[in-house]
Amino acid sequence: MQKQKILIIGGGGREHAIGWKISQSERCEELYFAPGNGGTASLGTNVDIKATDIEALIEFVKKEKIDLTLAIPDDPLALGIVDEFQKKGLRIFGPSKNAAQLEASKAFSKNFMAMHNLPTAKFEIFTDYELAKKYLENHSLPVVVKVSGLALGKGVFICESLEEANLAIENILVKKTFGDAGSEIVIEEFLIGPEISTHAFTDGLHYSVFPTSGDHKRIGEGDTSPNTGGMGTIAPLPFVSGELLKNIEDEIIAPTLKGMREDGNTFSGVVYPGLMLTSSGPKILEYNARFGDPETQTYMRLLDTDLLDIVDACIDGTLDKVQINWKKLSACTIVLASGGYPDKYEKGKVIKGIEEAEQQEGIIAFHAGTKNDDDGNLITNGGRVLGVAAVGDTLEEALASAYKAVEEISFEGMYYRKDIGKKALAIRG
Repeated sequence: MQKQKILIIGGGGREHAIGWKISQSERCEELYFAPGNGGTASLGTNVDIKATDIEALIEFVKKEKIDLTLAIPDDPLALGIVDEFQKKGLRIFGPSKNAAQLEASKAFSKNFMAMHNLPTAKFEIFTDYELAKKYLENHSLPVVVKVSGLALGKGVFICESLEEANLAIENILVKKTFGDAGSEIVIEEFLIGPEISTHAFTDGLHYSVFPTSGDHKRIGEGDTSPNTGGMGTIAPLPFVSGELLKNIEDEIIAPTLKGMREDGNTFSGVVYPGLMLTSSGPKILEYNARFGDPETQTYMRLLDTDLLDIVDACIDGTLDKVQINWKKLSACTIVLASGGYPDKYEKGKVIKGIEEAEQQEGIIAFHAGTKNDDDGNLITNGGRVLGVAAVGDTLEEALASAYKAVEEISFEGMYYRKDIGKKALAIRG
């Protein structure tokens, strides 16, 4: 059995969770994180290299003789990190630059869906403010305005009035509030129904679907106020039947991967379509070309197969040879955020109580925006600070356990939603 030195690119809760799972593999010899956070430091070595500094990452991998790199965040994938590593003969997990366009450009993905007859909302694409404004005059309300490029989960605006929609397109196209990511926008019809997250491992030809999960994107309870990167997740969803999941596989996952192959953009890694369960069936809201965050913190609590075996199979084209198992449990993650997130927030607040929280059965606090200061204190270093992940025989048990653990943790301005999973349980009835 060959031991591996592994580099995980990224520094959020998702990367901490992936590192936590990979560290359990007998084949994992050493773990490195670039740049990592206060939690990943306990699993391996944090390296002070930005996730987007591809040249420096390649130099590090060569110098340290890293056997495998996992490219996790969207930005380096969109920049073509997988292509650059492969040109140098370096082993890396993730989709190519062309394949990652599924997420990096909503215009690309919407055109892809239209070309391959995949179910999605009706849409139009604009780069010109005046043309977009004129189009909105005759559009039904509410209407959805999306930044085409990467926007940390914050570039989607559900507009109830024409005034709101016009303000959104002006901010994006004229005032450039999202920079180059907003040089192009998608305007689409508003869909109604429960929103779910679906993920699948794939080697480009074969795939294996995760249990479904539910993200809670809005900062406010009851799904109110602005979008965030995600305030909590649950899995599996109690209202998604095996029949519905099979339908999603057949009508969305398999055709997506087939379409990418046909277009010469074979997708390898994790593909994650966000879906809306409408009255006329599941429809694709958008694609992600990587593990979700905070979905991954929940999924890693349920995955019962060596993640390293799965990653290797995705790279080698042998995913059909790996039996991927999931624990027959429910799991959840409650995100603890800095006060003011997703807008302005302060960093440097001392975090207390993690050790006490993790002494409770089945609790792990995955670090996102944390770091250790010069005095050895763990302090806040981002908008989303921690993800408290729990498992239970039922979703109710997992949620109760997670919220009990949350009560042990504190830092100045700490905010979290108290209604994670509530809507899913109500839908189930």
